[in-house]
Amino acid sequence: MPDKTKLGVGLFLLSEAIFFLILLLAYVYFHSVPSDGPSAANSLNPMRTLVFSICLFLSSATIHLAGRSFRQGERRGVSLWLMLTVALGGIFMFGQAREYLGLFAHGVTVSTNLFGCTFFTLTGFHGLHVLFGLGGLGALLGVAMSGRLGQVKPSGFEAVTMYWHFVDAVWVVIFGVVYLWPRLS
Repeated sequence: MPDKTKLGVGLFLLSEAIFFLILLLAYVYFHSVPSDGPSAANSLNPMRTLVFSICLFLSSATIHLAGRSFRQGERRGVSLWLMLTVALGGIFMFGQAREYLGLFAHGVTVSTNLFGCTFFTLTGFHGLHVLFGLGGLGALLGVAMSGRLGQVKPSGFEAVTMYWHFVDAVWVVIFGVVYLWPRLS
């Protein structure tokens, strides 16, 4: 990846990381404020969420393998690994949607209390990033499957890969703070 492209993607991801950090700090701060109603400890099921989170974590490996196939000029390998990455990301989004529906069914919404507000803001913002990443991955997959992989610049492929790894890394932190930390405190 040319230095300018790396710098641009790096600065973009840094700005996104700062935004996620602010949302995480708000979540942690408001978690410490006494509140009536639902909380992470009594509303969330970390083990169920871990199941679909593992799919997102595995997608980091599949996008890495897609990148390796891309560098080696293996169109079929790129297509296969990108399909798996998109499928794993889709499973994650399906799991998150089911979790939201379950919370809604139990009366937990963005307006319920501070937990609901910060939970849905943080995880919803992450979900939007996953959807955006799936769009980029889908575009790469379409190009690969149409036989036009040679038209993709390495820097473009690497930018999508960096973004996807970022989305995965952010979820590791969110999962730890939102789903595991309340059980320990």
